[in-house]
Amino acid sequence: MTEATITITITTTATLGAEAQDDLLTRGFARRDLARIAAVFGVGALAASVGRPAFASGGVPDPAPTAKVRIGANECWTGPLAPGQKAAAAMIAMGNRYSPHDERSDFIKAVMSVEGVPFDHVAPWPGSSDPLCRAVVTYCSPTKGLVTADPTFELAGRTAAWLGAPVKAVPLTAEYTHDVKAMLAANPDAGLYYICTPNNPTGTITPLADIEWLIANKPAGSMVLIDEAYTHFAGVPVASSLAVKHPDVIVMRTFSKLFGMAGLRMGYVITNPANLTKMMRYDGGMQSGALPVTSLACATASLTAAPLIAARRAEMQSARGLTLDHLKARGVSVFPTNANMFMIDWKTRAAKDMQAAFRKQSVEIGRSWPIWPTVSRVTVGSSAEMKAFCTALDKVIA
Repeated sequence: MTEATITITITTTATLGAEAQDDLLTRGFARRDLARIAAVFGVGALAASVGRPAFASGGVPDPAPTAKVRIGANECWTGPLAPGQKAAAAMIAMGNRYSPHDERSDFIKAVMSVEGVPFDHVAPWPGSSDPLCRAVVTYCSPTKGLVTADPTFELAGRTAAWLGAPVKAVPLTAEYTHDVKAMLAANPDAGLYYICTPNNPTGTITPLADIEWLIANKPAGSMVLIDEAYTHFAGVPVASSLAVKHPDVIVMRTFSKLFGMAGLRMGYVITNPANLTKMMRYDGGMQSGALPVTSLACATASLTAAPLIAARRAEMQSARGLTLDHLKARGVSVFPTNANMFMIDWKTRAAKDMQAAFRKQSVEIGRSWPIWPTVSRVTVGSSAEMKAFCTALDKVIA
């Protein structure tokens, strides 16, 4: 170990704080792991000196977004709702203050009114990727693994693997929902069970009854993390109440999807206050407590705009319906979906080749997952974008 490396390690682990270090060491991590774990959150000098984990890409699409039609990253086709834009614009003039009018509390109160949860169960965050990583670090270890679905959003699994925690990926059911009984059987003593509903990439919903079964039957001390990033597109019953009823449940939301705020980085977590304290200790609560006031104001105004949320959901459903009808008329195999994405099975063609073919038409569709090499994920964009997609499809499969 070089002198520079020693300095980086000391600086970073000191920044973690004694409580966080003691917790990690007690759960089976080696002292040499502490600097790596700090890097997940960009703590101290380490991130700038020796790099971040492979999954910490900063949200930059690959390839660069140069296509005329961008329906590959599950972004919304348009920007924030009008009340959110107005609130954010008004806040710019007060950007000289860290907290002009206690915007963080105003946001939490808006969540309370919509979700029916206590104030102390809510914490805003810049999107949902950071708290997802934190949950893995907080509740997984070399002896307490992670259980996910396959396919699903990979960040939890990548984080656990990078940390050296065991990962079990369980195939979805025949209906493309999480197989909660198989997930429990895969690791009856896991630290964290991750459920994404609607699931990314399939857009399918795991019934709340299945999730409640997992909560009731999992081992004591383990956590169930419910990622509802796409729930506003589905308009189905949500899991918020489970996070209040059960101290071992975490619910995550993001404004990057229906609310059109991917670049503004806003999300929130609902869980027991003790869990929030554990998740925040790696950086002293800075990620949750130091959000841009423009993003907070935009999210607060948007969250309570129920009629506009419903209208945007209906607009997506209309564009999705027209697209699925076209695909079925062309004999293309499409999976069922309840969100702003759908999966196409190209059967005899590799998904990566189809992505390249659409790119030549200046249409950027989504990627594939290893378990399904011939299946592509496509984001539902505006009606105009989906018409362009259908036109490109006719050329690609002609």
